[in-house]
Amino acid sequence: MSMSSAEDTGPLSRRVPDLSAMELLIGVARHGSLGRAARDLGITQPAASSRIRSMERHLGVALVDRSPRGSKLTAEGALVTDWARRVVEAAEAFDVGVQALRGQRDSRLRVAASMTIAEYLLPGWLIALRGERPGTAVSLLAGNSAFVAERLLSDEADLGFVEGLAVPSGLDGAVIGHDRLVVVTAPSHPWARRRAPIGAAELAATPLILREEGSGTRQVLDAALAAEGGVARPLLELASTTAVKAAVVSGAGPSVLSELALGEELAGRRLVRIPLEEGLRLRRDLRAVWRTAHRPTGPARDLLSLTRSGPGTG
Repeated sequence: MSMSSAEDTGPLSRRVPDLSAMELLIGVARHGSLGRAARDLGITQPAASSRIRSMERHLGVALVDRSPRGSKLTAEGALVTDWARRVVEAAEAFDVGVQALRGQRDSRLRVAASMTIAEYLLPGWLIALRGERPGTAVSLLAGNSAFVAERLLSDEADLGFVEGLAVPSGLDGAVIGHDRLVVVTAPSHPWARRRAPIGAAELAATPLILREEGSGTRQVLDAALAAEGGVARPLLELASTTAVKAAVVSGAGPSVLSELALGEELAGRRLVRIPLEEGLRLRRDLRAVWRTAHRPTGPARDLLSLTRSGPGTG
């Protein structure tokens, strides 16, 4: 095969001049001046001359006649310029279409978050995001960590937040903060008057008011008490932190809840924090998550950045 035939069948990107060269040639045709065409594109005249020469070598034809009176297209140059206009117009249409897609993407953000983050951290983050992107409409789906993973994997959410022990299967993630689980009771409960801290064995043997299986809170507690055979059969299993707190405040029994969710109740002595023995670690990571190989972009990327400097991330 000859060199010319190999070039004829090579990648199109190697056989067709780039857009900047085509725009320069169109500018020469419009102004009759290489210098004015160069100024329009923000380049120097020597750079423009070099670009035209390179284009001529690339195509194998003379495109521009240069003289002290200006620059004039050759017959071949006029024909190539007509073709170049069609390519540039197609590129402009491509650019407009991509910008429209980007605008559509940036006009909405779908967030899925586990309950503690949705109730106690996301409102502040979303207020900050509105300051940066006032035109972005945000929708929020709240559930447990398993729910968040399902919404992301079914492409019903752009960014998720979970509180479990690890990144759910099929997702990538980044730690954005930390949280601790604490044991709490109503002031009337016998534990509220004890001085000795509670150990893992006693906590595991005590029926508690708990979040449902699949929640990040439950995952951390189950793992911490696994050596004791896991948690006892719960007194109640409830689907929200608010419901669990209400049950504990009423005196129904003790619970293990996120420290983030207990500020008002502990300060007002509606709930009492029970000390734990050393070695019983109920600390967990807070994570942002997204579909594998779909790193957040646009508003999702901006929200992810805000979470790393917001409350609860220390």
